[in-house]
Amino acid sequence: MTTLNIQEVRKTINRNKRSQHIFNLIGLLSMLIGIVTLLALLLDLITDGFPRLSWQFLTSFPSRRAEEAGILSAWVGTLLVMFVTSLVAIPIGVASGIYLEEYARKNWLSDLIEINVTNLAGVPSIIYGLLALGVFVYGLNLGRSIISAGFTLALLVLPVVIVSTREAVRAIPNSIREAAYAAGASKWQMIWDHILPYSTGTILTGIIVALARAIGETAPLITIGALTFIAFLPEPPITEQFPYISLSWLLAPFTVMPIQMFDWVSRPQAEFQVNAAAAGIVLIAITLAMNAAAIYIRYRLRKKIKW
Repeated sequence: MTTLNIQEVRKTINRNKRSQHIFNLIGLLSMLIGIVTLLALLLDLITDGFPRLSWQFLTSFPSRRAEEAGILSAWVGTLLVMFVTSLVAIPIGVASGIYLEEYARKNWLSDLIEINVTNLAGVPSIIYGLLALGVFVYGLNLGRSIISAGFTLALLVLPVVIVSTREAVRAIPNSIREAAYAAGASKWQMIWDHILPYSTGTILTGIIVALARAIGETAPLITIGALTFIAFLPEPPITEQFPYISLSWLLAPFTVMPIQMFDWVSRPQAEFQVNAAAAGIVLIAITLAMNAAAIYIRYRLRKKIKW
């Protein structure tokens, strides 16, 4: 190699290094902008709403007087709706992802289903609200109830759970499958004993993202008739009479935290703005608690597999 060629190679290497440093700097600045903006918003929210947080605020119903208003019906409704959403979306989403990845034949039909599922993850949430209004509220006569809201949000996050499950299962090396088959395991035994334990962590990550999206949605719930003012709670699921379990709460009217916040923000009084900020802190706390529970479960499962 001549001296001229060596110099050209060095110039190319130095130019690539400069490009890499510039790209790293741009990525770091972009990340810092996002983090700083998020921290500023959180700090502003906490500064405005933290003085309003109290036991009275958590255990009181909404009121026309800002100082007496609370979020009892809102956070109870949020937990009940998310409970129904989880019961519907997680089993169906995980089962669908496993079927599409492990059982479905690789042909044009499965490719079409995969494309549609991926596209459904980007459909505006208001479309799901209109669909739920026609199917659940009027078609199945479930009314403007908790179960309708849970089904609506389950439809909304179902594509996210399916896609994350498929990606998690696809990431498992084929050598694990071949080793299970070599030991005499059936297809379902291979999936249950090997694929699911190793992919559970990634699946839970997708579920966390899906539920975090669902808990903050307002458009589909407003479409199906969520109320902004509720001064009562649904009937408890546990009763004193046989069979000691009641499902009537599923058909009860509901409100959720984002809708309650929207109602307060739309009012001109500054006191209601403070209430909305305090409700936002509670909503963030509920989301973080859900994420923490999922992360802890994921950690325990991974630790169990490691040992």
